[in-house]
Amino acid sequence: MFTNYSEHYLPNGIRLLIMPTDKFKTISMALFLHQELNREVAALNALLPAVLEQGSRQYPDKLTLQRALEKLYGSDLTADILKSGERHVIAFGCETPHDKYLGKNGTLLRQGMSVLGSVTGDPLTENGGFKKDYVCQEKNQLIKDIRAMLNDKVSYAYERCIALMCAEERFGTYKLGQIEDYDQIDREALYSYYQKLFYYNPIDLYVIGELEEEEVLEAAGEAFSFSRSEEQSKLPPTEINRPVPEVRYHEESMAVNQAKLVLGFRTYTAYGDAQYCPLLVYSGILGAFPHSKLFMKVREEAGLAYYVHSRLERHKGLMVISAGINCDDYSQARDIIDRQLEDMASGEISDTELDNTRRGLINRLRSQQDSPTQLISTHLSGSIGGRTYTAQELIEGIEAVDRQEIRAVAEKIKLDTVYVLRPGEGGS
Repeated sequence: MFTNYSEHYLPNGIRLLIMPTDKFKTISMALFLHQELNREVAALNALLPAVLEQGSRQYPDKLTLQRALEKLYGSDLTADILKSGERHVIAFGCETPHDKYLGKNGTLLRQGMSVLGSVTGDPLTENGGFKKDYVCQEKNQLIKDIRAMLNDKVSYAYERCIALMCAEERFGTYKLGQIEDYDQIDREALYSYYQKLFYYNPIDLYVIGELEEEEVLEAAGEAFSFSRSEEQSKLPPTEINRPVPEVRYHEESMAVNQAKLVLGFRTYTAYGDAQYCPLLVYSGILGAFPHSKLFMKVREEAGLAYYVHSRLERHKGLMVISAGINCDDYSQARDIIDRQLEDMASGEISDTELDNTRRGLINRLRSQQDSPTQLISTHLSGSIGGRTYTAQELIEGIEAVDRQEIRAVAEKIKLDTVYVLRPGEGGS
Protein backbone atom coordinates (compact mmCIF):
# COMPACT_ATOMS: atom_id res chain seq x y z
CA MET A 1 0.00 0.00 0.00
CA PHE A 2 1.44 3.37 -1.03
CA THR A 3 2.58 5.59 1.84
CA ASN A 4 6.05 6.98 1.02
CA TYR A 5 6.82 10.57 0.09
CA SER A 6 9.73 12.95 0.41
CA GLU A 7 9.55 16.67 1.14
CA HIS A 8 11.75 19.35 -0.43
CA TYR A 9 11.69 23.12 -0.87
CA LEU A 10 12.43 24.92 -4.12
CA PRO A 11 14.67 28.03 -3.92
CA ASN A 12 11.57 30.28 -3.94
CA GLY A 13 9.94 28.48 -0.99
CA ILE A 14 7.48 26.25 -2.83
CA ARG A 15 7.09 22.99 -0.92
CA LEU A 16 7.65 20.02 -3.23
CA LEU A 17 6.28 16.62 -2.23
CA ILE A 18 7.45 13.67 -4.31
CA MET A 19 5.54 10.40 -4.07
CA PRO A 20 7.48 7.66 -5.87
CA THR A 21 5.43 4.63 -6.92
CA ASP A 22 5.29 2.16 -9.79
CA LYS A 23 1.54 1.60 -9.38
CA PHE A 24 0.54 4.02 -12.16
CA LYS A 25 1.38 4.44 -15.83
CA THR A 26 1.05 8.20 -15.49
CA ILE A 27 2.83 11.15 -13.91
CA SER A 28 0.48 13.30 -11.83
CA MET A 29 1.37 16.84 -10.79
CA ALA A 30 -0.76 19.14 -8.64
CA LEU A 31 -0.15 22.65 -7.37
CA PHE A 32 -2.08 24.08 -4.41
CA LEU A 33 -1.97 27.72 -3.37
CA HIS A 34 -3.33 28.28 0.14
CA GLN A 35 -5.36 31.28 1.26
CA GLU A 36 -7.57 32.08 4.23
CA LEU A 37 -11.27 31.48 3.58
CA ASN A 38 -13.23 34.69 4.03
CA ARG A 39 -16.03 36.63 2.38
CA GLU A 40 -13.87 39.56 1.26
CA VAL A 41 -11.67 37.56 -1.13
CA ALA A 42 -13.75 34.43 -1.88
CA ALA A 43 -14.83 35.65 -5.33
CA LEU A 44 -11.26 36.66 -6.19
CA ASN A 45 -10.00 33.22 -5.18
CA ALA A 46 -12.66 31.45 -7.25
CA LEU A 47 -12.11 33.63 -10.32
CA LEU A 48 -8.32 33.39 -10.37
CA PRO A 49 -7.86 29.72 -11.38
CA ALA A 50 -10.63 30.03 -13.98
CA VAL A 51 -8.83 32.96 -15.65
CA LEU A 52 -5.35 31.42 -15.41
CA GLU A 53 -6.63 28.25 -17.07
CA GLN A 54 -7.62 30.24 -20.16
CA GLY A 55 -4.06 30.81 -21.22
CA SER A 56 -0.55 31.97 -20.32
CA ARG A 57 2.08 34.12 -22.01
CA GLN A 58 3.49 31.00 -23.67
CA TYR A 59 0.05 29.54 -24.47
CA PRO A 60 -2.09 32.67 -24.97
CA ASP A 61 -5.44 30.97 -25.56
CA LYS A 62 -7.30 27.76 -24.76
CA LEU A 63 -6.72 26.32 -28.24
CA THR A 64 -2.94 26.83 -28.10
CA LEU A 65 -2.85 25.32 -24.62
CA GLN A 66 -4.94 22.35 -25.70
CA ARG A 67 -2.67 21.68 -28.67
CA ALA A 68 0.36 21.68 -26.37
CA LEU A 69 -1.36 19.12 -24.14
CA GLU A 70 -2.28 16.98 -27.13
CA LYS A 71 1.39 16.88 -28.11
CA LEU A 72 1.98 15.39 -24.67
CA TYR A 73 -0.14 12.39 -25.69
CA GLY A 74 -3.43 13.81 -24.51
CA SER A 75 -2.22 15.14 -21.17
CA ASP A 76 -4.87 16.76 -19.00
CA LEU A 77 -4.83 20.13 -17.22
CA THR A 78 -7.40 21.08 -14.57
CA ALA A 79 -8.08 24.12 -12.38
CA ASP A 80 -10.39 24.36 -9.37
CA ILE A 81 -11.13 26.13 -6.10
CA LEU A 82 -11.36 24.02 -2.92
CA LYS A 83 -12.81 24.76 0.51
CA SER A 84 -11.00 22.78 3.18
CA GLY A 85 -11.90 23.81 6.70
CA GLU A 86 -11.41 27.56 6.85
CA ARG A 87 -8.84 27.45 4.10
CA HIS A 88 -9.49 28.36 0.46
CA VAL A 89 -7.19 26.43 -1.88
CA ILE A 90 -6.54 27.30 -5.50
CA ALA A 91 -5.76 24.00 -7.23
CA PHE A 92 -4.17 23.05 -10.56
CA GLY A 93 -3.45 19.57 -11.83
CA CYS A 94 -1.64 18.08 -14.79
CA GLU A 95 -1.47 14.39 -15.67
CA THR A 96 0.74 12.99 -18.42
CA PRO A 97 1.51 9.45 -19.58
CA HIS A 98 4.73 8.08 -18.11
CA ASP A 99 7.81 8.44 -20.29
CA LYS A 100 8.92 4.83 -19.86
CA TYR A 101 5.90 3.52 -21.78
CA LEU A 102 6.54 5.85 -24.72
CA GLY A 103 10.33 5.87 -24.88
CA LYS A 104 10.62 9.59 -24.15
CA ASN A 105 13.37 9.42 -21.51
CA GLY A 106 12.11 12.05 -19.07
CA THR A 107 10.83 14.64 -21.53
CA LEU A 108 7.14 14.27 -20.65
CA LEU A 109 7.77 15.04 -16.99
CA ARG A 110 9.72 18.15 -17.93
CA GLN A 111 7.24 19.28 -20.56
CA GLY A 112 4.18 18.64 -18.38
CA MET A 113 5.81 20.51 -15.52
CA SER A 114 6.62 23.35 -17.92
CA VAL A 115 2.97 23.69 -18.97
CA LEU A 116 1.80 23.71 -15.36
CA GLY A 117 4.45 26.27 -14.44
CA SER A 118 3.55 28.46 -17.40
CA VAL A 119 -0.18 28.55 -16.58
CA THR A 120 0.34 29.27 -12.89
CA GLY A 121 3.52 31.36 -12.84
CA ASP A 122 3.63 33.19 -16.17
CA PRO A 123 0.07 34.35 -16.98
CA LEU A 124 -1.11 36.25 -20.03
CA THR A 125 -1.46 39.97 -19.30
CA GLU A 126 -2.24 43.17 -21.19
CA ASN A 127 -1.82 46.77 -20.03
CA GLY A 128 -1.18 45.89 -16.39
CA GLY A 129 -3.92 43.33 -15.94
CA PHE A 130 -5.30 40.02 -17.10
CA LYS A 131 -6.91 39.85 -20.52
CA LYS A 132 -10.26 41.64 -20.26
CA ASP A 133 -12.19 39.09 -22.33
CA TYR A 134 -11.04 36.20 -20.15
CA VAL A 135 -11.96 37.99 -16.91
CA CYS A 136 -15.44 38.94 -18.17
CA GLN A 137 -16.08 35.48 -19.56
CA GLU A 138 -15.12 33.67 -16.36
CA LYS A 139 -16.96 36.14 -14.12
CA ASN A 140 -20.15 35.47 -16.07
CA GLN A 141 -19.61 31.72 -15.87
CA LEU A 142 -19.07 31.72 -12.10
CA ILE A 143 -22.15 33.89 -11.57
CA LYS A 144 -24.12 31.32 -13.61
CA ASP A 145 -22.65 28.53 -11.45
CA ILE A 146 -23.75 30.28 -8.25
CA ARG A 147 -27.26 30.81 -9.60
CA ALA A 148 -27.39 27.22 -10.85
CA MET A 149 -27.10 25.98 -7.27
CA LEU A 150 -30.75 27.02 -6.85
CA ASN A 151 -31.67 24.29 -9.31
CA ASP A 152 -30.02 21.65 -7.12
CA LYS A 153 -32.17 21.95 -4.03
CA VAL A 154 -30.26 19.29 -2.07
CA SER A 155 -26.99 21.22 -2.45
CA TYR A 156 -28.76 24.52 -1.88
CA ALA A 157 -30.28 23.35 1.40
CA TYR A 158 -26.91 22.03 2.59
CA GLU A 159 -25.09 25.27 1.75
CA ARG A 160 -27.83 27.38 3.36
CA CYS A 161 -27.59 25.39 6.58
CA ILE A 162 -23.80 25.81 6.65
CA ALA A 163 -24.09 29.55 5.89
CA LEU A 164 -26.62 30.07 8.68
CA MET A 165 -24.86 27.82 11.16
CA CYS A 166 -21.48 29.46 10.57
CA ALA A 167 -22.67 32.99 9.77
CA GLU A 168 -20.15 34.51 12.20
CA GLU A 169 -17.32 32.18 11.15
CA ARG A 170 -15.15 32.05 8.07
CA PHE A 171 -16.53 28.61 7.24
CA GLY A 172 -19.90 30.16 6.45
CA THR A 173 -18.41 31.59 3.25
CA TYR A 174 -19.49 29.81 0.05
CA LYS A 175 -16.48 28.66 -1.95
CA LEU A 176 -17.49 30.68 -5.05
CA GLY A 177 -18.27 33.81 -3.05
CA GLN A 178 -21.34 35.99 -3.61
CA ILE A 179 -22.68 37.26 -6.92
CA GLU A 180 -22.46 40.91 -5.87
CA ASP A 181 -18.74 40.56 -5.12
CA TYR A 182 -17.94 39.91 -8.78
CA ASP A 183 -19.14 43.39 -9.75
CA GLN A 184 -16.18 44.90 -7.89
CA ILE A 185 -13.52 42.83 -9.67
CA ASP A 186 -11.78 44.15 -12.76
CA ARG A 187 -8.81 42.74 -14.65
CA GLU A 188 -6.26 45.02 -12.94
CA ALA A 189 -7.53 44.22 -9.45
CA LEU A 190 -7.48 40.48 -10.14
CA TYR A 191 -3.92 40.62 -11.50
CA SER A 192 -2.74 42.65 -8.50
CA TYR A 193 -4.34 40.07 -6.23
CA TYR A 194 -2.66 37.24 -8.19
CA GLN A 195 0.75 38.87 -7.76
CA LYS A 196 0.27 39.24 -4.02
CA LEU A 197 -0.97 35.64 -3.56
CA PHE A 198 1.77 33.96 -5.55
CA TYR A 199 4.43 36.10 -3.91
CA TYR A 200 3.42 35.68 -0.26
CA ASN A 201 1.14 32.66 0.22
CA PRO A 202 2.10 29.01 0.86
CA ILE A 203 2.29 26.81 -2.25
CA ASP A 204 2.49 23.01 -2.33
CA LEU A 205 3.56 21.10 -5.43
CA TYR A 206 2.87 17.36 -5.55
CA VAL A 207 4.39 14.92 -8.03
CA ILE A 208 3.45 11.23 -8.04
CA GLY A 209 4.76 8.50 -10.33
CA GLU A 210 7.67 6.17 -10.97
CA LEU A 211 10.29 8.91 -10.79
CA GLU A 212 13.72 9.72 -9.42
CA GLU A 213 13.89 12.58 -6.94
CA GLU A 214 16.68 14.38 -8.74
CA GLU A 215 14.84 14.56 -12.07
CA VAL A 216 11.71 15.89 -10.34
CA LEU A 217 13.69 18.50 -8.40
CA GLU A 218 15.43 19.66 -11.56
CA ALA A 219 12.22 19.85 -13.62
CA ALA A 220 10.31 21.63 -10.86
CA GLY A 221 13.13 24.11 -10.27
CA GLU A 222 13.09 25.07 -13.94
CA ALA A 223 9.28 25.27 -14.31
CA PHE A 224 8.53 27.11 -11.04
CA SER A 225 11.36 29.64 -10.81
CA PHE A 226 9.22 32.77 -10.41
CA SER A 227 10.12 35.17 -7.62
CA ARG A 228 8.51 34.77 -4.19
CA SER A 229 8.91 36.30 -0.76
CA GLU A 230 11.35 34.66 1.62
CA GLU A 231 8.69 34.89 4.35
CA GLN A 232 5.32 33.35 3.56
CA SER A 233 2.00 34.49 4.99
CA LYS A 234 0.85 32.60 8.09
CA LEU A 235 -2.74 31.41 7.69
CA PRO A 236 -4.97 31.24 10.78
CA PRO A 237 -6.15 27.82 12.00
CA THR A 238 -9.72 26.63 11.55
CA GLU A 239 -12.00 27.48 14.47
CA ILE A 240 -13.46 24.26 15.86
CA ASN A 241 -14.56 24.72 19.47
CA ARG A 242 -17.40 27.23 19.12
CA PRO A 243 -20.05 26.71 21.84
CA VAL A 244 -23.76 26.15 21.13
CA PRO A 245 -25.82 28.26 23.57
CA GLU A 246 -29.09 27.14 21.95
CA VAL A 247 -30.34 25.32 18.85
CA ARG A 248 -31.26 27.67 16.01
CA TYR A 249 -34.16 27.00 13.65
CA HIS A 250 -34.48 28.39 10.14
CA GLU A 251 -37.18 27.83 7.52
CA GLU A 252 -37.42 28.87 3.89
CA SER A 253 -40.08 28.33 1.24
CA MET A 254 -39.35 27.61 -2.37
CA ALA A 255 -40.90 25.86 -5.34
CA VAL A 256 -39.85 22.33 -4.37
CA ASN A 257 -41.74 19.03 -4.50
CA GLN A 258 -40.40 17.75 -1.20
CA ALA A 259 -39.08 19.38 1.93
CA LYS A 260 -35.33 19.35 2.60
CA LEU A 261 -34.33 18.86 6.22
CA VAL A 262 -30.75 19.66 7.20
CA LEU A 263 -29.38 19.30 10.73
CA GLY A 264 -26.00 20.83 11.55
CA PHE A 265 -23.99 19.49 14.50
CA ARG A 266 -20.75 20.51 16.22
CA THR A 267 -18.66 17.40 16.88
CA TYR A 268 -15.68 19.19 18.51
CA THR A 269 -13.51 16.55 16.84
CA ALA A 270 -11.43 17.39 13.77
CA TYR A 271 -9.08 15.61 11.39
CA GLY A 272 -5.97 15.83 13.55
CA ASP A 273 -7.64 14.76 16.81
CA ALA A 274 -7.05 11.42 18.52
CA GLN A 275 -10.81 10.71 18.33
CA TYR A 276 -10.99 11.17 14.56
CA CYS A 277 -11.24 7.43 13.80
CA PRO A 278 -14.04 6.92 16.35
CA LEU A 279 -15.85 9.88 14.75
CA LEU A 280 -15.49 8.28 11.30
CA VAL A 281 -17.02 5.08 12.61
CA TYR A 282 -19.74 7.01 14.46
CA SER A 283 -20.82 8.85 11.28
CA GLY A 284 -20.58 5.63 9.27
CA ILE A 285 -22.90 3.73 11.59
CA LEU A 286 -25.27 6.69 11.82
CA GLY A 287 -25.71 7.60 8.18
CA ALA A 288 -22.84 7.17 5.71
CA PHE A 289 -23.85 3.80 4.20
CA PRO A 290 -26.96 1.93 3.00
CA HIS A 291 -26.74 -0.26 6.12
CA SER A 292 -26.59 2.77 8.45
CA LYS A 293 -29.21 3.56 11.08
CA LEU A 294 -30.68 6.61 9.37
CA PHE A 295 -31.16 4.88 6.04
CA MET A 296 -32.60 1.73 7.56
CA LYS A 297 -34.89 3.36 10.15
CA VAL A 298 -36.05 6.55 8.42
CA ARG A 299 -36.17 5.44 4.79
CA GLU A 300 -36.46 1.67 4.64
CA GLU A 301 -38.59 0.86 7.70
CA ALA A 302 -40.66 4.04 8.17
CA GLY A 303 -40.71 5.10 4.52
CA LEU A 304 -40.38 8.76 5.50
CA ALA A 305 -37.41 9.91 3.42
CA TYR A 306 -36.52 9.97 -0.26
CA TYR A 307 -32.90 10.17 0.87
CA VAL A 308 -31.21 10.49 4.26
CA HIS A 309 -27.53 10.47 5.17
CA SER A 310 -24.87 12.06 7.37
CA ARG A 311 -21.56 13.54 6.31
CA LEU A 312 -18.58 15.01 8.11
CA GLU A 313 -16.83 18.31 7.48
CA ARG A 314 -13.66 16.83 8.90
CA HIS A 315 -11.48 19.94 9.13
CA LYS A 316 -14.19 22.08 10.70
CA GLY A 317 -15.45 19.41 13.09
CA LEU A 318 -19.03 19.50 11.80
CA MET A 319 -21.52 16.73 11.02
CA VAL A 320 -24.53 17.34 8.79
CA ILE A 321 -27.60 15.13 8.44
CA SER A 322 -29.62 15.73 5.24
CA ALA A 323 -33.01 14.26 4.36
CA GLY A 324 -35.67 14.71 1.71
CA ILE A 325 -39.12 14.29 3.27
CA ASN A 326 -42.77 15.18 2.86
CA CYS A 327 -43.64 18.30 4.87
CA ASP A 328 -46.36 16.47 6.80
CA ASP A 329 -43.80 13.90 7.98
CA TYR A 330 -41.41 16.42 9.55
CA SER A 331 -42.21 15.65 13.20
CA GLN A 332 -42.19 11.89 12.74
CA ALA A 333 -38.95 11.98 10.75
CA ARG A 334 -37.29 14.19 13.37
CA ASP A 335 -38.39 11.82 16.13
CA ILE A 336 -36.82 8.82 14.40
CA ILE A 337 -33.62 10.73 13.60
CA ASP A 338 -33.35 11.90 17.21
CA ARG A 339 -33.88 8.31 18.39
CA GLN A 340 -30.93 7.12 16.28
CA LEU A 341 -28.73 9.82 17.80
CA GLU A 342 -29.82 8.72 21.28
CA ASP A 343 -29.05 5.09 20.42
CA MET A 344 -25.56 6.07 19.28
CA ALA A 345 -24.95 8.00 22.49
CA SER A 346 -26.10 5.06 24.61
CA GLY A 347 -23.98 2.54 22.67
CA GLU A 348 -26.92 0.67 21.15
CA ILE A 349 -24.95 -0.54 18.15
CA SER A 350 -25.22 -4.04 16.78
CA ASP A 351 -22.21 -6.16 15.85
CA THR A 352 -23.46 -6.15 12.26
CA GLU A 353 -23.63 -2.34 12.13
CA LEU A 354 -20.14 -2.01 13.59
CA ASP A 355 -18.58 -4.70 11.37
CA ASN A 356 -20.25 -3.44 8.17
CA THR A 357 -19.19 0.12 8.88
CA ARG A 358 -15.59 -0.84 9.54
CA ARG A 359 -15.56 -2.85 6.32
CA GLY A 360 -17.14 -0.03 4.33
CA LEU A 361 -14.70 2.60 5.58
CA ILE A 362 -11.68 0.35 5.03
CA ASN A 363 -12.80 -0.59 1.50
CA ARG A 364 -13.20 3.10 0.73
CA LEU A 365 -9.68 3.81 1.98
CA ARG A 366 -8.20 0.96 -0.02
CA SER A 367 -9.94 2.08 -3.21
CA GLN A 368 -8.39 5.53 -2.77
CA GLN A 369 -4.94 3.95 -3.03
CA ASP A 370 -5.70 3.19 -6.69
CA SER A 371 -6.03 6.87 -7.64
CA PRO A 372 -3.10 9.30 -7.76
CA THR A 373 -5.55 12.19 -7.35
CA GLN A 374 -6.96 10.63 -4.17
CA LEU A 375 -3.48 9.97 -2.80
CA ILE A 376 -2.56 13.61 -3.29
CA SER A 377 -5.88 14.77 -1.81
CA THR A 378 -5.40 12.58 1.27
CA HIS A 379 -1.94 13.96 1.96
CA LEU A 380 -3.15 17.53 1.37
CA SER A 381 -5.97 16.98 3.88
CA GLY A 382 -3.47 15.77 6.44
CA SER A 383 -1.24 18.76 5.82
CA ILE A 384 -4.17 21.16 6.31
CA GLY A 385 -5.58 19.20 9.25
CA GLY A 386 -2.31 19.03 11.14
CA ARG A 387 -1.80 15.28 10.99
CA THR A 388 -0.75 13.18 8.00
CA TYR A 389 -2.14 9.66 8.32
CA THR A 390 -1.01 6.76 6.21
CA ALA A 391 -3.79 4.55 4.90
CA GLN A 392 -2.57 1.77 7.16
CA GLU A 393 -2.76 4.01 10.23
CA LEU A 394 -6.37 4.89 9.43
CA ILE A 395 -7.26 1.25 8.76
CA GLU A 396 -5.73 0.12 12.05
CA GLY A 397 -7.43 3.02 13.83
CA ILE A 398 -10.83 2.10 12.38
CA GLU A 399 -10.39 -1.58 13.22
CA ALA A 400 -9.55 -0.69 16.84
CA VAL A 401 -12.59 1.53 17.48
CA ASP A 402 -14.94 0.10 20.13
CA ARG A 403 -18.36 1.10 21.43
CA GLN A 404 -16.93 3.03 24.38
CA GLU A 405 -14.94 5.28 22.05
CA ILE A 406 -18.02 5.80 19.88
CA ARG A 407 -20.03 6.79 22.96
CA ALA A 408 -17.28 9.21 24.01
CA VAL A 409 -17.49 10.90 20.60
CA ALA A 410 -21.31 10.91 20.70
CA GLU A 411 -21.38 12.63 24.08
CA LYS A 412 -19.50 15.62 22.67
CA ILE A 413 -21.78 16.17 19.65
CA LYS A 414 -24.20 19.11 19.88
CA LEU A 415 -27.06 20.02 17.55
CA ASP A 416 -26.47 23.61 16.44
CA THR A 417 -28.82 24.42 13.54
CA VAL A 418 -32.01 23.01 12.04
CA TYR A 419 -32.79 24.18 8.52
CA VAL A 420 -35.94 23.28 6.59
CA LEU A 421 -36.65 24.14 2.96
CA ARG A 422 -40.41 23.80 2.51
CA PRO A 423 -42.57 23.79 -0.62
CA GLY A 424 -44.06 27.22 -1.15
CA GLU A 425 -43.96 30.45 -3.15
CA GLY A 426 -40.70 31.90 -1.84
CA GLY A 427 -37.28 31.85 -3.46
CA SER A 428 -36.67 31.90 -7.18
